[in-house]
Amino acid sequence: MLGKSSAVTNLAVKDVDRSKAFFTDTLGLEEVGGKGDDMIFLKSGDSVIKIYESEYAGTNKADAVTWQVDNVGQEVEALRDKGVTFDHYEIPGMELDGDIHVGGGVKIAWFKDPDGNILNLVEEAA
Repeated sequence: MLGKSSAVTNLAVKDVDRSKAFFTDTLGLEEVGGKGDDMIFLKSGDSVIKIYESEYAGTNKADAVTWQVDNVGQEVEALRDKGVTFDHYEIPGMELDGDIHVGGGVKIAWFKDPDGNILNLVEEAA
């Protein structure tokens, strides 16, 4: 059934142009299409993220997009250099090392897009 089909992440935003700048200029994703002025498609690795205008943008209080990376520390540093700030959470079993939560065999850094959607980077600990 659906296990053999690709999936697209849908991310609601208030301002598509502002979000496009954040996701392309700050995060380095590539725009690969769009529909009108209120929807764009961005390529991230083998995945696609659909950014669309919605009055409900930023209301999700859970992770919206996760990127699995090889070195979360390098990614955090590069994003910090572009003005991204990182969120810190109290999570049982995890310790905070700078902006990176470490524990349970993973390293995770959380941040938000301009609309408050929660995004994160994850590195499997060696």
